[in-house]
Amino acid sequence: MYSYALLERDCYYLIQEKEESPIELVKVNFETDYCLYLSKFSDSTLLEWKKKSDDIFEILELLDDDKVKEWQNVQKDSEGTYNYEEDD
Repeated sequence: MYSYALLERDCYYLIQEKEESPIELVKVNFETDYCLYLSKFSDSTLLEWKKKSDDIFEILELLDDDKVKEWQNVQKDSEGTYNYEEDD
């Protein structure tokens, strides 16, 4: 079992909070002595505080800069996928 204290600021991670939970992409935006302010990326971005002592089931991977850029390009390309209007 891991904890949020292992995550570093300004880094992107693929994590699994609980054994049966989905894989999530998170970024540590801000750090205090006891907490982290995270971005969680899915269909939209969720910003939330986590205690450093909160458990993480598994830290799957720290994404390098190239992977982050690749993911950002995929996100940008998919943003227009659902934004269309139908003519009546």
